[in-house]
Amino acid sequence: GRSILSCTYREFSGNECIKANALSCGECIQVGAKCGWCTDTFLKQGEPTSARCDELESLRKRGCATAKIENPHGSQRILKNKAVTNRKKGAEKLRPEDITQIQPQKLSLNLRSGEPQNIKLKFKRAEDYPIDLYYLMDLSYSMKDDLENVKNLGTSLMKEMSKITSDFRIGFGSFVEKTVMPYISTTPAKLLNPCTGDQNCTSPFSYKNVLKLTSNGEQFNSLVGKQQISGNLDSPEGGFDAIMQVAVCGEHIGWRNVTRLMVFSTDAGFHFAGDGKLGGIVLPNDGKCHLENNMYTMSHYYDYPSIAHLVQKLSENNIQTIFAVTEEFQPVYKELKNLIPKSAVGTLSANSSNVINLIVDAYNSLSSEVILENSKLPEGVTITYQSRCKNGVVNEGENGRKCSNISIGDEVSFNINITAQGCPKQVKPESIKIKPLGFTEEVEILLNFICECECHKHGIKNSDMCHNGNGTFECGACRCNKGRVGRQCECRKDEVSTEDLDKNCRKDNGTDICSNNGECVCGTCECKKRDNPEERYSGKFCECDNFNCDRSNNKLCGGHGRCECRVCICDANYTGSACDCSLDASTCLASNKQICNGRGICECGTCRCTDPKFQGPTCEICPTCPGVCTEHKSCVQCRAFGTGEKKDTCERDCSYFNLIKVKDRDKLPQPVQAFPLMHCKERDANDCWFYYTYAVNNTEKEVHVVEALAASYDPFNDVCLVFGLALLLIWKLLMIIHDRREFAKFEKEKMNAKWDTGENPIYKSAVTTVINPKYEGK
Repeated sequence: GRSILSCTYREFSGNECIKANALSCGECIQVGAKCGWCTDTFLKQGEPTSARCDELESLRKRGCATAKIENPHGSQRILKNKAVTNRKKGAEKLRPEDITQIQPQKLSLNLRSGEPQNIKLKFKRAEDYPIDLYYLMDLSYSMKDDLENVKNLGTSLMKEMSKITSDFRIGFGSFVEKTVMPYISTTPAKLLNPCTGDQNCTSPFSYKNVLKLTSNGEQFNSLVGKQQISGNLDSPEGGFDAIMQVAVCGEHIGWRNVTRLMVFSTDAGFHFAGDGKLGGIVLPNDGKCHLENNMYTMSHYYDYPSIAHLVQKLSENNIQTIFAVTEEFQPVYKELKNLIPKSAVGTLSANSSNVINLIVDAYNSLSSEVILENSKLPEGVTITYQSRCKNGVVNEGENGRKCSNISIGDEVSFNINITAQGCPKQVKPESIKIKPLGFTEEVEILLNFICECECHKHGIKNSDMCHNGNGTFECGACRCNKGRVGRQCECRKDEVSTEDLDKNCRKDNGTDICSNNGECVCGTCECKKRDNPEERYSGKFCECDNFNCDRSNNKLCGGHGRCECRVCICDANYTGSACDCSLDASTCLASNKQICNGRGICECGTCRCTDPKFQGPTCEICPTCPGVCTEHKSCVQCRAFGTGEKKDTCERDCSYFNLIKVKDRDKLPQPVQAFPLMHCKERDANDCWFYYTYAVNNTEKEVHVVEALAASYDPFNDVCLVFGLALLLIWKLLMIIHDRREFAKFEKEKMNAKWDTGENPIYKSAVTTVINPKYEGK
């Protein structure tokens, strides 16, 4: 019972439509996409207005016409859909703003609460796409030998990048450190020349924009060649100040709306937010441009930016960062790279001789990956991504935002689901933007929220149907004015619990208000709601319900009727308190077309056999009739011993009974009154006996068989043999007794015989006997 209850609770606890207690159609549709509002007059007595809000299928079952159900759906419209650019290198040159790599560019969505809207974006890397590269270099003293190699970087990099794009521009900037103690020495001499000995260095500075982005490589070489090294005291440098200014000072740097690369070259670590306190600088970085005459002027005023602040500004300005750092600081900058999207780390040789290869490799790595990022989402709006990349690779979750290993000309797509839960507090159109990181193009999505039903437009304010105009009649119900309650807004809120009104909610002047199944609102019972949306209280006093009727087979009204006010209303052809008695006699017809084979009575679609010998749904099975043993002999043989006539077709012909093996004959079931049983004894082809019983138990045919075969002898013959031997022994004993008696009788008569000793007078002996006179008998 416990498991059934818990399962039922889980199954129905998700019905938010019922739980929401929505008093208007607008409130209802904001609960979720499954919820609908019925404008029909279908509520039963005692059901509150909020009962109009329910799951769609449930509303139909309750009798609401489909045409009367308000269930608006979201929609989408593409406003700008310029095709992605298919242009080969060497073709007619296009302006950057004329190149399209993501499609569509603008959409409008109407969002219904809980209903996702799916949009598909297409991204294709355009060939010969323009590139702006800004080289930001550490000019502290340890980078002196690196500066010599960078002086010829312009023309060399121009030549190498021409293999990738025909439109390449390059710029240069340098940084050292904040110009306050303890980062630099502030003595007058050190401010002029921070280097020791005879080294001639320039004054320390925070950040200097040396060369605005240009396509003139020679100009780059000339200006960089004039740069001088500088110096500072501590090991970490102020590069984060410089990165922030490069990111936000677009006009000074000369960024175009193309691929923007920034190479950050250093052989040291970095200061970040909070480190400014060492120099007495506590104001957080404001993330704004402070360049005057191409010099950062507020390094002594604002603290270093935080990593998160840099991430935000680099992303906003579509700048991809390449950290060209020495081997010693690789681990530090690799950790930093993990925090900055669309960034790469390359190993800078001791004298920066490999910087060109490093830049080309890093660019290829960055440009081969596309990562989508969205702007801040409005309240209650969620977004999910699925990417479909090269070779049919599909990614979901966080990986659904990206595709890797994309070559120039490759096309990938993204499926994006945008879902709103409810409506924002201020119902107004919102917009979000989705863009590939490091690219200037973006997709704008306008969001409109469906917060009211269509029928709301036709509402009648201060309608007479709402108790003398105390509410607006819309969508089939009254939406009460402030301070009014009741189905027709007939009460003020302060009247709801008065004793006089409660009297109208007591059945037969009893003590229970609304039968303890509801609340008394304005003298009218409004019934409680159940967790299971199929279960409802109803009636003037909530005295009725549709879930306390009789059950059969654990189904309400046997599954053949509906429960109304605790009484089953049965479907056609069913009767009984639980609708469990079928009036259809077709299930009682036997194979001979007779009702119950002529041996029973059809009751509720089932035969009750009047002859106890017969069983089964149609009284055709007779387990104890003659011939049963012979009928099942072959199947028992093949099932139990794998022998007999049906051993080859056993599975097909003999699966109609359950076989149970027992050790010996004593374990065979004995006849009981519950169901008839037949004991069988049959002989197999090897002249061995086997024993089994056949019975039908609740329409299940059961055969119990003794698992061991018996030798072919009849115990009756043994009895006869023993009996015969006994008779023979008795006969022999009687004969012996008889013979002994006859012999004894003979001896007795012999002893008693009187023989005549006289001689025959006629007989004369031929022998003469002479007696010796001297013989004395010795």
